[in-house]
Amino acid sequence: MAFFKSDEEVNVERRVSDLVKRLEGRGVGAIAIFIGVVKDVVEGHSVHELFYEAYEDYALKILDKIASEEVARDGVEAIEIMHRLGSAKKGEKTLYIAVAAKGRREALETLSRVLERVKAEPPIFKLEKRDDGEYYIIGESRRVKKEEL
Repeated sequence: MAFFKSDEEVNVERRVSDLVKRLEGRGVGAIAIFIGVVKDVVEGHSVHELFYEAYEDYALKILDKIASEEVARDGVEAIEIMHRLGSAKKGEKTLYIAVAAKGRREALETLSRVLERVKAEPPIFKLEKRDDGEYYIIGESRRVKKEEL
């Protein structure tokens, strides 16, 4: 599990290639991948940037816990989670999750669970900067204007 900064980019092709090589001989039949990107329009307003902050040590422990618990499920062989910190512009990657499993059902179901847990459990804070102001995103999609806090 890792964070990546605004001047870095996740090379998905290389990560998947490395994952396949690392798991050779373990019967992996599926790798499900989620890539989160910065939206260009939200609620009819143009998004200029997202800014992510976290207490890194603690957030990494939570991401590791999620991966450890989910990889312990039957048929799941590996999980990778990488989350952006710092500034991200529209269209840039913000989250990468890969789940390698024996079959597609295990991979897809686990990916869905991991994604929902990553959105809810680690203390990662998101500030959305758009043409009508700056909003903290709380939970899945609740937006609170920065100056209202």
